[in-house]
Amino acid sequence: MLSGKHILVGITGGIAAYKSAELVRLLVREGVEVKVLMTETAKRFISPLTMATLSKNPVMIDFFNPENGEWNSHVKLGLWADAYVIAPATANSIGKMAAGIADNLLITTYFSARCPVFVAPAMDMDMYKHQAVMTNMETLQLYGNTLIEAETGELASGLEGKGRMAKPEVIVDCLKSFFDAPFLGKHVLVTAGPTYEKIDPVRFIGNFSSGKMGYAIAETFAQQGAEVLLVSGPVNLPVFHPNIRRVNVVSANEMYEECVRLFPSCDIAVMCAAVADFTPEKIEKNKIKHTNDLTLSLVKTPDIAAELGKIKQNHILAGFALETDNELQNACEKLKTKNLDFIVLNSLNDSGAGFGGDTNKITIIDRDAAVTRFPLKSKKDAAKDIVAYVRKLINNQ
Repeated sequence: MLSGKHILVGITGGIAAYKSAELVRLLVREGVEVKVLMTETAKRFISPLTMATLSKNPVMIDFFNPENGEWNSHVKLGLWADAYVIAPATANSIGKMAAGIADNLLITTYFSARCPVFVAPAMDMDMYKHQAVMTNMETLQLYGNTLIEAETGELASGLEGKGRMAKPEVIVDCLKSFFDAPFLGKHVLVTAGPTYEKIDPVRFIGNFSSGKMGYAIAETFAQQGAEVLLVSGPVNLPVFHPNIRRVNVVSANEMYEECVRLFPSCDIAVMCAAVADFTPEKIEKNKIKHTNDLTLSLVKTPDIAAELGKIKQNHILAGFALETDNELQNACEKLKTKNLDFIVLNSLNDSGAGFGGDTNKITIIDRDAAVTRFPLKSKKDAAKDIVAYVRKLINNQ
């Protein structure tokens, strides 16, 4: 998977630089040819001699060797690489990359690289969550870079929080997933977020869905090579990956129309959106005054997953079930009536699962009623489990 690849590893000046030695060692073990670039500050945290020994190549720090004038061409390095991993990436370097400040070889090579770039941030928790740093990280993702999210744990400052550089094994797995690209050539439809059903010009019926789960699923499919159509209800989330095309909708009817239109050209569909089950029978043209009690007459919205289940052919179709009671029984019933290949069950009785947060606890149920339970994880990791399950179904077809 990685054997024979050319990978640049950029090391900036943070305490997590010691982890880069293990990263390089793992890459070399995978058969990768590694070249290491370091900033001047990074030399204070780990020796260039150590990195040269592990990578089996000279370490590059300056634009030229002051002893013989030999030039380190950032252009040639950018053309040579199949991937560029910057780990650790400090807040300072991330800021320069986002703002276009090329004042050292490592960052100049970043601007010259035509290959995929993977950025593994490492910094203290207060820096990591500062709005300026978060904006810079989002900017790098909007430029098409892959952010390998920092982990939560004990930091060099002694504080406990988010900011630890991802484990070297995690970074290597991320590279493997990218080059493996199991969904290359596949078209995937994902729905995400809530729907808003208008009552009058200023009010609506909705729910607490943040869209984070659906967006994480779309991102994971895209990272693994798929072309993704993300039909999204009204949420305030960015789309980073260039393989994702977002289609914005508001109501259940709008989401229904888009899904029915797009589904036939897709290979896989994951219905993750929290679609309203009911919508007002009549939408008032003027704002309803706060004078008397109000009775709303509601009608059912179209069942998107069930409709796709009727027209599916060789597609893989998955749905979600958010339940508060009789969870397995209700999910199995939805699985059958909607003609799904599997269903992802969330229970609001599980702490950390459900709407709004960054974690989820899922159970996957297949057509044979086989149940696979997963522990509480981040929604991004839960998305990886769901996408891996889709891959297993494809491999078994």
